Amino acid sequence: MKTIVLLLFSNIFMTWAWYGHLKTLPNKPLVVAIFASWTIAFFEYCFQVPANRFGYGLFSLQQLKVLQEIITMVVFAAFSVCYMGERLTWDFLWAGLCLSAAAFFMFRGFSGI
Repeated sequence: MKTIVLLLFSNIFMTWAWYGHLKTLPNKPLVVAIFASWTIAFFEYCFQVPANRFGYGLFSLQQLKVLQEIITMVVFAAFSVCYMGERLTWDFLWAGLCLSAAAFFMFRGFSGI
């Protein structure tokens, strides 16, 4: 559970670093957006590195990656709707279902949680 919570926080910072500048800094020079994103990304890594260290062994490397991608999609969906004011599309839903299928295959038979 610790890995999942840390990955959740990591993805919140990652999503903010990757996309937050599109709303908050659209008229600033690119170098300002890059510096701001790198600053935020530092905090992403403060959660992501421990998450992977704690999770590796409990989860396989492939399971960690699929888990991270699913968390990314959930965080991104919330961010895009709540912060960016975007609508979720059916294509995004289908992509999420494909990731759910990936999780099914990666975690079937897994009893570690």
